[in-house]
Amino acid sequence: MTTHPGTTFRHGESPDWARAVCETRSHRGATLEQLSADRPVLVVFLRHTGCVFCRESLGDLSRQRAALEAAGVGLALVHMSDPLSATLRFEQYGLGDVHRYSDRERRLYAAFGLERGKLRQVFGLRVWWRALGAILGGNWFGRWEGDGFQLPGVFLLYRGRVMMVHRAACAAERPDYVALARRGC
Repeated sequence: MTTHPGTTFRHGESPDWARAVCETRSHRGATLEQLSADRPVLVVFLRHTGCVFCRESLGDLSRQRAALEAAGVGLALVHMSDPLSATLRFEQYGLGDVHRYSDRERRLYAAFGLERGKLRQVFGLRVWWRALGAILGGNWFGRWEGDGFQLPGVFLLYRGRVMMVHRAACAAERPDYVALARRGC
């Protein structure tokens, strides 16, 4: 896990960064720059939606959403699914109204510096052990949509700048989204 509160993003001046924040639009037409203009926004990059950890994250976000909003923090989701599939999945978790960005080519993931995991980071013993816990918690495997090796991450944006960075060290990490948001505010 890498968490860096109060830092600017290392690609802040790159054309990829500018396109990611200023041009990429959510399913509702807003850019990340627009979303973060008035209040901090927690941008959560998910693994593929068939992943038990992605489903666990959606459940956690659903439960923590009220606390995020009470802290004045908005929420945006980045995923690798087609938009219709994502709509159906996110509505199951009560997140259908959250701004989401379909990034099947993983351009946003790359612009934010999120890497593909190595075999150990995606299928290692720790990952399997955590997967068992996620399954026992009611998060089943689903249809694989996206790159199964893509690692997740969480960023807090405010006025188009990154205030907090959390890049997962493996697929099995389960961040406390409220704590990450507070760390970056």
